[in-house]
Amino acid sequence: MFTGLVEEVGRLARLERRGPGARAVIESQMGRAEPWVLGESVAVDGACLTVWRILPDGFEADLSAETLAKTTIGAMRPGTRVHLERAAKLGGRMGGHVVLGHVDAVAEVASVEVVGEAWRTSVRADRSLARFFAPKGSVAVDGVSLTVNAVHDEESSVRFEVMLVPHTLGATHLTDMTVGRRVNVEVDVFARYVLRQIDLSSRPDAPGASHADDDRLLAKLRRGGYA
Repeated sequence: MFTGLVEEVGRLARLERRGPGARAVIESQMGRAEPWVLGESVAVDGACLTVWRILPDGFEADLSAETLAKTTIGAMRPGTRVHLERAAKLGGRMGGHVVLGHVDAVAEVASVEVVGEAWRTSVRADRSLARFFAPKGSVAVDGVSLTVNAVHDEESSVRFEVMLVPHTLGATHLTDMTVGRRVNVEVDVFARYVLRQIDLSSRPDAPGASHADDDRLLAKLRRGGYA
């Protein structure tokens, strides 16, 4: 589990194709302060990877065919900057939101507007993700925890807006965001489970779907904007 607070901006040094998968070599200095541990989880631009080999200045990690298909990593060139975050420690401060490192989709930057010292950025994602976004909710973009400012439903897509404040711009590679750039998006895990429960409870054949308590719960969730 991660928080979406980037610890370091590293680099993809090499990507070696291995059958349907690949092996990534990531350059990073984080292991100097706290040595890497074989098998530990690291979020790389929002995708949870496992440290397979420890290097003097980084680590190697294997990428499955699923990771290559669902994230931007497979299309990265050597030298591409990547966000790095180690797994959260229990008992620590939760500064962002719960991020699993399971990328839901690759989306596209639709617009970037400079507002004072911040950037108002909109990202266009597949329409199937529209139900997971809500104003003031959370989203992870390339592994960075951000607050959704607005949501715009479109015919075949959904567009959500986020504000990149100066600290975020200085601590991440989101300054590279230009119109058309592809980014990894992970929806809020709590929205995922709430909507799954609504889907199950609305089915006639679902256990307990006809219970009055379930109906009252669903009505309350809908009033709160979850559906």
